[in-house]
Amino acid sequence: MTTPNQQLHPARQRRVASSLKIYSIAAIVTGIWLLILVAEMIMKYIVLGPENTPSWVQFIGPAHGLVFMVYTITCLDLGTKARWEPSKWLTTILAGVVPFLSFYVEKKRHDEVTKAFHLDELKK
Repeated sequence: MTTPNQQLHPARQRRVASSLKIYSIAAIVTGIWLLILVAEMIMKYIVLGPENTPSWVQFIGPAHGLVFMVYTITCLDLGTKARWEPSKWLTTILAGVVPFLSFYVEKKRHDEVTKAFHLDELKK
C-alpha cells in the first residue's frame, strides 16, 4: 500500500475514496445478508425443518450469493486502487463469509485506507 510519506495525486485520492465508499456499502450489505442467511438456515434446518419452511425462503441463498459477488468485485476494485498485497485482498474477501466479521474488517480497512490516502483531508 502507499506509504504516508509519498505525495498522493488528488485524482488518485478521489478514485480511492470513491472505491472505499462503494466497498463500505457492499461490506455492510453483505454482512446483513449473511446474517439473514444464517437466520434462514437456523429456521429451515433447526426450527421448522425443510418440509415446513415457507417457499419464499428459497430466494435468500441466491440473493446472498449475488450480493457476495458484488462485494468481491468491490474488494478487488479497492484493492487494486489502494495497491494491496494479495493476502490483504484475500482476507478482506473472506471476511464476507464469517458472520459479523465483515463489519469488523470493513471498519479496519476503512480506517487503514483513510489514513494511508489522507482521505479525511478531502472532506475538508
